[in-house]
Amino acid sequence: MLDFFPSRQLTIYLAKTFITRILAVLLMLVLVLQMLDLLSESGDILAYPGNGQGQLWTYVSLRIPQLMARFLPYSVLLATIITLATLNQNSEVVAMKAAGLSAHQILAPLLLTALVVAGISFAFNERVVTRSTATLKAWTAADYGPIPKDPSVRHNVYYTDGTNILTADSKSGSGAKTVLEGVTYYTRDAQGMISRQVRSPRATYANPGWFLENPTTFDVQSADSRELQEPLRVARGVTLDQMAMTGVDPDALSLTELADAIDTMKRSGRHTSELEGKWWHKISGPLSAVLMPLLGAVAGFGLARSGQLFMRAIIGMALGFAYFVVDNAALAMGGFGGYPPVLAAWAPFMLFFFLGETVLIRTEE
Repeated sequence: MLDFFPSRQLTIYLAKTFITRILAVLLMLVLVLQMLDLLSESGDILAYPGNGQGQLWTYVSLRIPQLMARFLPYSVLLATIITLATLNQNSEVVAMKAAGLSAHQILAPLLLTALVVAGISFAFNERVVTRSTATLKAWTAADYGPIPKDPSVRHNVYYTDGTNILTADSKSGSGAKTVLEGVTYYTRDAQGMISRQVRSPRATYANPGWFLENPTTFDVQSADSRELQEPLRVARGVTLDQMAMTGVDPDALSLTELADAIDTMKRSGRHTSELEGKWWHKISGPLSAVLMPLLGAVAGFGLARSGQLFMRAIIGMALGFAYFVVDNAALAMGGFGGYPPVLAAWAPFMLFFFLGETVLIRTEE
């Protein structure tokens, strides 16, 4: 197994060069994208009374982990192309091949480094990115104001009651103590058109249904609006189990937390294909870093003096970016039920692994 790698000195040299370029590219991408993102969001952040420079730095601290997680595979791809193209330009690849190393042996230190990066990326996503995502989404939902201390608070929720719809600006509490605020209940007729609208500042669980406090009704056909003196019970089909399933955000949950949410939804008969695909993608996503040295390897071989080095680098970039396009498309198809969740998460990885191997073997081995 160890014979597959070059000498110890060469392995350390290649790994050190590769990891340095990964960090440099990642830093460059994150800084540029963070500045652009902050320019677009700073107006909304500062629009909330009392927000200032401290809140801008808070936003940056929450956004940077997301950018790092999203663009780390891109950084590995670009670092692969830069590293191998530089080695090729300096005739180092020629020297290594003259010493008897195959293309796979030259790539072995890069693949090992990428595997370590993938492991760190997975742990970083689980421990840091999920928490920063949950906090940032809660802060955004509060219009960059104070974040509710109750972790059960959800914003902009809606529930179906047969053909009718119950919406609320926020949901807090759990079980029978669940409270909805900023409630609107839409009643539909047989043609599916909204026939009545009921608004209420607050709703509590009525077992079954929900009591709307100080409701105001609006009849669409007569355009008549009335304020009722007594609480109105609506949405008898909206249960507490349905409430508990609201706000399952796979990006804000760790692998085990998402698995528990999927099991709960399955027991309640809910559709879970999209969440299952996201669960598998939490594993396959970080592992995509291992593919990048293979897909970008075409940039490191061939004669540098042939004038095709730039074209080879373009081909490597095209292969890498094609993977991300196919990966996102497959994940979307899996969410719609077009693919099984496992296939949606892993098919692009396996497809481009064999594609990269084929290109490398056909051109270099």
